[in-house]
Amino acid sequence: MEESINVLGEPLQTCSGSPVTGFYRDGCCNTSDADFGSHTVCVIVSQNFLEYSRFRGNDLSTPQPDFGFPGLQPGDRWCLCAQRWLEAHQYQMAPRVVLSATHRRALDIIPLDVLKTYAIDLN
Repeated sequence: MEESINVLGEPLQTCSGSPVTGFYRDGCCNTSDADFGSHTVCVIVSQNFLEYSRFRGNDLSTPQPDFGFPGLQPGDRWCLCAQRWLEAHQYQMAPRVVLSATHRRALDIIPLDVLKTYAIDLN
């Protein structure tokens, strides 16, 4: 696992413990080379984003009990794939971002200035 540093260069904060998120299901957007999807962007999902994601083939709102996935509701925090977030941004459907809980590896795909325009945790 890579060092747990956020996009601001500080220690990575927890994204969500309920529902438990992250590639490692540790509540954080931690990553490694095994995380091909780069589940590094901590978002607060909106109804619009959930509908957009379902339309794009990734239904995040339907529970999947066999995988321990409760389904997401608007307002839930979730570690989203950086490429999916960028795609949603390009279609003006991107959800808000928690920078303190977004792993620095997201910057390999998304410029920090773009993430900042969606941030909920900047002064």
